[in-house]
Amino acid sequence: MGTVRNRVRLCRAEKQMTQEDLADSVGVTRQTIGLIEKERYNPTIGLCLGLCRSLGKTLDELFWMEANDDTEG
Repeated sequence: MGTVRNRVRLCRAEKQMTQEDLADSVGVTRQTIGLIEKERYNPTIGLCLGLCRSLGKTLDELFWMEANDDTEG
């Protein structure tokens, strides 16, 4: 399994939104947005889609899976 990565912080900055602005637009706390941006919280698919709508991006533009380098076996 890989690690989920995201571009939420970059896309939020491009739209000149604060974490609070984005949080309000998707119905979560500013702290939740901070954790998502630091990749310490994996949002639900519903929240991911809300972030996409608020930021004007597709799911693929905001989130992707990075493969782990373990090549055991």
